[in-house]
Amino acid sequence: MAYDVIVLGSGPGGYPAAIRASQLGFKVAIIEKESLGGVCLNWGCIPTKALLKSAQVYEYLKHAQNYGIKATGVEHDFEAVIKRSRGVADKMSKGVQFLMKKNKIDVIMGFGKLKAKGQVEVTGADGKAQVVEGKHIVIATGGRWRELPNLPIDGKKVISYREAMVLPQQPKSMIVVGSGAIGVEFADFYNTMGTKVTIVEFMPRIVPVEDEDISKELEKQYKKKGIEIMTNSSVESLDTTGNGVKAKVKTQSGEVTLEADVVLSAVGVVANIENIGLEQLGIKTEKGKIIVDKYGKTSVDGFYAIGDCTPGQALAHVAGKEGVNVSEYIGFLEKKFHHQPEGIDYNNVPGCTYCSPEIASIGFTEKAAKEAGYEIKVGKFPFMASGKASASGSTEGFVKVIFDAKYGEFLGAHMIGNNVTEMIAEVSVARKLETTAHEILNAIHPHPTMSEAVKEATAAAYGEAIDI
Repeated sequence: MAYDVIVLGSGPGGYPAAIRASQLGFKVAIIEKESLGGVCLNWGCIPTKALLKSAQVYEYLKHAQNYGIKATGVEHDFEAVIKRSRGVADKMSKGVQFLMKKNKIDVIMGFGKLKAKGQVEVTGADGKAQVVEGKHIVIATGGRWRELPNLPIDGKKVISYREAMVLPQQPKSMIVVGSGAIGVEFADFYNTMGTKVTIVEFMPRIVPVEDEDISKELEKQYKKKGIEIMTNSSVESLDTTGNGVKAKVKTQSGEVTLEADVVLSAVGVVANIENIGLEQLGIKTEKGKIIVDKYGKTSVDGFYAIGDCTPGQALAHVAGKEGVNVSEYIGFLEKKFHHQPEGIDYNNVPGCTYCSPEIASIGFTEKAAKEAGYEIKVGKFPFMASGKASASGSTEGFVKVIFDAKYGEFLGAHMIGNNVTEMIAEVSVARKLETTAHEILNAIHPHPTMSEAVKEATAAAYGEAIDI
């Protein structure tokens, strides 16, 4: 069959690309080897949030007396928690199936490989192959967990995030290697459910991509919860011959051996670009990613790439926007869309981590702003001073904002606390509109809310704080 646009992969980049292309009047096919929605929907963003919500409810019930409510005999059913998470993911995947039908997009199940210009070979589960033709081909093959040579994943004692979501029984103890978003989210979930958790991080601080103040606060809160944290440390080898796992960990003060039921390897993701025909077609890659321009074009005409298989941030919302943009660019080429899409500002992408307390950030960290040569004004507002946070019983954390001292440009924001992932969008829009501190201070924020902390932190940066 012949199509105008073929999308290889149906994750959070692929399926929006397919839908937008269909909206623009193209005949579209999407190729998927496993489940519609990709890793994010089936094994990432969505089911992990379901697990974390169950953990939050359990935590609330354990501390119900703090709210004047008596709850006795509170227990969790680990198997039921996992089952709920899978149910949420399955429901969302069926939602993507509905969207494909609604937008008249053909779904071709199987492993897709670029065969030639305008051609993709799709091998189904039965081993039979067919060639699908399309003028424009969008590569949206996503990523998977990174596997280190000294941390070979066996799926039982040494696991990836995928196994961590569906363990048949709760481990009594767990070592989490890596403290990025995946690592700290699972550390939080399992700790809340009662597992003894140790985080081993190679860098000097946990969540190392975040502002240093965020890292310090999360470490403080995690230690309060009983999570053990080892920074400047690396797992050198594992022994899985016994009942559990023995991990040799190299620290600054020497080597120690940790024992646990299971080790979760959360050391990042790697792009799925092997065996999809890139080399044969001469599509250029660098450092394991497909090289693209601001419109998603690869080095070979007619082929595009978006999402985790390209150099931008490996985030679902980035992939989604790239997917829409690439289809609009194809629409522009084919005179179905009236202008070239605006390139993405990758320094204005919000990052969210859904541990407790949550983390949300955007733009420059304080260190990065100084290194970029800015003279800055920094303001912090602690949730301890927030009326809504006190009423909610969630006073951990703060909002930190960074402005250019000369022009008041909103350089960045870094938040840690309850529900801050719902607050960061204000800063994303504000920065997109080139909003200054003056506009933030003069935009009335509702009271009492957690979100007014953005305005309060801005006031603190300019010496005008009222509530601290």
